[in-house]
Amino acid sequence: MRTAAVVSLVLGVLASSALLAAEPPRLSPATTAAAAGMTNIRTLVPDIDEDIHYASADNFTGAVVDGYQAPACYLRTAAAQALARVESTLRAQGYRLRLWDCYRPARAVAAFVRWAGDLSDTRTKAAHYPNLDKGKLLGEYIAPVSGHSRGATVDLTLLHCAGTTCQPLDMGTDFDFFDPRAHTDDPGITPAQRANRQRLLEAMTAEGFVNYAPEWWHYSLPPAAVPDLIYDVPVR
Repeated sequence: MRTAAVVSLVLGVLASSALLAAEPPRLSPATTAAAAGMTNIRTLVPDIDEDIHYASADNFTGAVVDGYQAPACYLRTAAAQALARVESTLRAQGYRLRLWDCYRPARAVAAFVRWAGDLSDTRTKAAHYPNLDKGKLLGEYIAPVSGHSRGATVDLTLLHCAGTTCQPLDMGTDFDFFDPRAHTDDPGITPAQRANRQRLLEAMTAEGFVNYAPEWWHYSLPPAAVPDLIYDVPVR
């Protein structure tokens, strides 16, 4: 997509966010990760487990998402350093993190909005929103502006490790499952699933991350910790 078209598309999404907030966020002019002050988490934790869903077709849109040119995790440096500390603490306890998404370009968020508006495409309904009409996703589950575009939000889960063998814990739902069962404190999950979610919550909050209650996998550093900007640098 040409740069001018991307800018126009992103500005349109930002304008629409005025419906949800008094002032839409500012779009940074940065064109590289370095200019945006972002760090690839693998420079801090070279062997961290990554499964970046939006860089493949294995996500709720059913296609590689615009802006994801590589399966990589970039975060603002303060967030990357905090996440590295979480990983270090968990490893000492026999656990590790698996990262599903980190910084998300604004153009990717715009692609989500376009997908949500196409009510004819329901290929992923069974896996991601079996109990909802697609028309109800926009607003409640898919917003025109994402905190991920600030570079301080991460979607992730926990692995339990025995030696070099690690297995994901049962969290009660898969990633990007648009349903009340994905709420961190959903009363319908099992005690074991609740304990697993609580272990992740405690590890993340110890380093300043805040959970988004409707999504057990979603954690952000508060706005005060990073500049109040969103970015549209592709993930490369």
